[in-house]
Amino acid sequence: MGFLDALFGRTTPPKADLEVLFSVPQAALSLEVQGFSFTGGGAVCYRDTEGAADDAVIAEVKQVVAIDGDVTLDKTQDDYGFTWISIERADGDASAIAADLHAVNSSLADHGFDTALLCSTFVFEHDGRPVGLVYLFKRGTFYPFVPAGGQRRDNALELQMRGIVEGDVPIESDLTRWLAIWGAPGLG
Repeated sequence: MGFLDALFGRTTPPKADLEVLFSVPQAALSLEVQGFSFTGGGAVCYRDTEGAADDAVIAEVKQVVAIDGDVTLDKTQDDYGFTWISIERADGDASAIAADLHAVNSSLADHGFDTALLCSTFVFEHDGRPVGLVYLFKRGTFYPFVPAGGQRRDNALELQMRGIVEGDVPIESDLTRWLAIWGAPGLG
């Protein structure tokens, strides 16, 4: 950061710590003991640029991720204009999904999308409902997201999930940053 950036209050966004994604399988085990089950799905959300700049990245990721097993990879756009790359593994392997999401994020970052990365999600189920563990790139922290139908959330279950995984992954302490991600793949 230069002198003028400091003078005008501009900051450089922090680099995403992608290695922390590999701590999610331990969190998945902690959640499983408490009645949550990992669905085998996850996604990466980023702000796409105009044009087809990310098409080469998607092709590269498809080659890397689809190498082993029964894997589904889709690219969609939500109602808010964000792009999601979702991955689903039929075997429900949390370690493999963590590696897949790491590969997607690394590929996007390597191709200049590092400041466009918003979040990654890991999808679980609890009592037949989808719940998510969300990683915020700009903060380097996780938070739970539990949709409760419509545009409502189950805050009590989110707090319960926080208590279960706070020893496994870095948790976002500022609850105002626990953003609703309506329309996220697997969670809506």
